[in-house]
Amino acid sequence: MNAPKTFDTKAFRDALGCFPTGIAVMTVAPVATATNSREVAEASHMGITVNSFASVSLEPPLVLWCIDRRSRRYPAFAGAPGFTVSILASGHKAVSARLAGQGEHSLDGIALVPTELGPPALAESLAVFECARESVQDAGDHAILIGRVLRFWHNDAAGAPLVYFRGRYGALAQGQPPEGVPGRRATDVE
Repeated sequence: MNAPKTFDTKAFRDALGCFPTGIAVMTVAPVATATNSREVAEASHMGITVNSFASVSLEPPLVLWCIDRRSRRYPAFAGAPGFTVSILASGHKAVSARLAGQGEHSLDGIALVPTELGPPALAESLAVFECARESVQDAGDHAILIGRVLRFWHNDAAGAPLVYFRGRYGALAQGQPPEGVPGRRATDVE
């Protein structure tokens, strides 16, 4: 392996794509925000697809995710008192693609379930976390949003998770342990 002489952003992105990630959709309730000295009010709940979701702490229960500070959705998420995280199943590919791109960010026409926090969860999600905003930290061109988990649930019948690898969607196969590894591994829990 040779280190590049100049930093190649595309090659860096390709290298990061070698790490398979799960996919989540973050949702937020409508809020009024100031953008370019204008007051903008979101007409409905909005969502954004992320692959940067991670757990931070069990005590207190904290999770994080990252958002580009240049995103039109950034003010709504950074300024909201909380957000809902929906961990996507393989059947959510179209919803994920819609909320990942430019343009439409509303949840209109997407199957949702209500939450106590307010921002809805996606129906048939593998797991849902309702989070109060704990903090927002600058990190280069992105911000890290840390949420305190207030409520959560998981759906054992929802199927395989949606994953992202080398710029493409896929699903994690659920099956037998790898060849030569009998039964459950020591790191598996019941």
